[in-house]
Amino acid sequence: MKRRFQGLACTAQANTELPDGVFLARVDQVRYSRERQKPFYTVRLSVLKPEPLAGRTFSGRLYCTPKALWKFSWFLRDFGYDPELLARDEVEEKGLIGLRGVVKLSHTVVNGRALVSLDAFASAGAWESISSPAPPPLRSKVAS
Repeated sequence: MKRRFQGLACTAQANTELPDGVFLARVDQVRYSRERQKPFYTVRLSVLKPEPLAGRTFSGRLYCTPKALWKFSWFLRDFGYDPELLARDEVEEKGLIGLRGVVKLSHTVVNGRALVSLDAFASAGAWESISSPAPPPLRSKVAS
């Protein structure tokens, strides 16, 4: 039996995938998972800037193992998570929704699976300095 789903082919196209880069993003959804003794949060983020990619979403994992807590803490601090809850070692999933910040992402392949890596974070206020192009180099005038 064949079934037809209008638009199914469009979802499989690679052009919907974000390129590697730096984005101003907002947390849309957070889900805690415990897989093979490796707890992690799956975080779905929406791109706010740059404008041509605004509205696209991507997901990544933030591991909660003792070795990876530094990165999870970095994400929480830079995205403006409640410092009091962070100081008490508490994560409230509802408190993560809507947080904004800058994320650098790249794509990697691990065991044959394509994954999005959340490589670095910065506060939302840093977006302007990160996204603005570098000023042209100063040229010295040589007398002729």
